[in-house]
Amino acid sequence: MPRTIQEETIHLILDKETKISKKLPVFYNPVMKLNRDISVLLLSALNKESMNILLPLAASGIRGMRFLKELPPKSIKQIHFNDYIESYKQKLKKQLKKNNLEKNKKITISNKDANLFLLENRGADYIDIDPFGPPIAFLDTAIKALSRDGILAVTATDTGALAGTFPTTCKRKYWATPLRNELMHEIGLRILIRRVQLIGTAYDKALLPILSYAKDHYTRVFFLCKKGKQQCDTLISNHTTFQNAGPLWTGNLSDQKLLKKMCKIAKQNKEFLSLLLAESQINTIGFYDTHKIVKKEKLKDIPRTEEIFKALTQKKFKASRTHFSQYGIKTTASEKEFISLLKNLLKKKKI
Repeated sequence: MPRTIQEETIHLILDKETKISKKLPVFYNPVMKLNRDISVLLLSALNKESMNILLPLAASGIRGMRFLKELPPKSIKQIHFNDYIESYKQKLKKQLKKNNLEKNKKITISNKDANLFLLENRGADYIDIDPFGPPIAFLDTAIKALSRDGILAVTATDTGALAGTFPTTCKRKYWATPLRNELMHEIGLRILIRRVQLIGTAYDKALLPILSYAKDHYTRVFFLCKKGKQQCDTLISNHTTFQNAGPLWTGNLSDQKLLKKMCKIAKQNKEFLSLLLAESQINTIGFYDTHKIVKKEKLKDIPRTEEIFKALTQKKFKASRTHFSQYGIKTTASEKEFISLLKNLLKKKKI
């Protein structure tokens, strides 16, 4: 028997099958709720009007339905749902009816290959590429369809490649070398950003990350599209290597002003967003894993995190926890300075 679940404002009719698979008649992944929550919140914070939204891999349609229910009516001019699964129009109409959206004139539905759909729909203000796997195959057509000042949202679930488990795959798909250590998720995210940007610069579109994070089994980036050769050249100047990894994006991962607004209006996920905001104020690549450093330096104890932050602040260094690692500290202090600080804290503890 079919079952009905609720995610925020939307009720979704699902097959009785519970195992997550792209073969499901209606593909819905509950783990990606945060992904969708942040999409809604970001568009709310940007407060754009009359957006033309493209969802080339719409699946269950829950993201688009949440946009329609949770964003101000003025935000959306047209929203296009597309998926290549069999009888998609009928399946989506069933979900729309369940949520009293079946008569909404802003909605169009198509049942085409995602790239064909994108080629036929230009001038998009928001495009969401959220595939079951790597996003590479859809980026060229998505970027072509993106308008000036448009937002491109990209999800990559192939973390094995980006985080260094399969370095050859990463080189082939993302044209970069990953790391396989405590920094792997941040490095993977920066590799993804650069790869997307390279495609954009071929069309004189500078894609600036305004919100980026790694969570669970995926990485997620929202790009703002700016047109112009000079901006593209500036973008490329921020592509370099780090600890023999990359090339990768070395600029900011998120926009502070946007995150501040998101934190202000958010009703949930505030702790996660606040952490992203704190990190965004420290424009450095990587972080220090306190457990790894203690082991490497053969220290007999680990100072309390609060003591480390206090000591860093007293020395005029910026510091924050990082969402990339439970034991990570992002700071403007050099590794040598950070290790020295840890050792001094332990010496004081003995006295």
